[in-house]
Amino acid sequence: MSKNFIGLDTEKTQSLANALNDLLSNYQIFYMNVRGYHWNIKGDNFFELHAKFEELYDDLLLKIDEIAERVLTLGHRPAHAYSTYIEKSEVPERKDVADGKDAVENIVDSFAKLIGKQRELLHLAGDADDEGTVALMSDYISQQEKTVWMYRSYLGQ
Repeated sequence: MSKNFIGLDTEKTQSLANALNDLLSNYQIFYMNVRGYHWNIKGDNFFELHAKFEELYDDLLLKIDEIAERVLTLGHRPAHAYSTYIEKSEVPERKDVADGKDAVENIVDSFAKLIGKQRELLHLAGDADDEGTVALMSDYISQQEKTVWMYRSYLGQ
């Protein structure tokens, strides 16, 4: 078994990098969707949702950078083309969403996909003894579970 420069199995880090790039693709599409919600929101809850969407896309942008840097830390290259993101993302691209309820429902659905992928990565990283990725995914999951609860509460669910 060969090890990379941070002492992890090179085969396992390739699998991790692939899964992180898949996650990165989903985050990028989700990020652009939320930017669109922020720009296009209309209606009674405009001020509240406009601010919440900005808070969310700022957080997503930080996570996008952290995920890409984790891929680099593992010794691989992060995906960096929107054609790749569109091709790989299970979070669907949303266009022209102006209704707050639709936007929040899309956000909840997108988080469900991200959390599922992050749970898979948590197991994959644990198997590879990659504590850095384990910690990152664990932090994301715990933050996002609370966020989903709040958005679902907004929807009355």
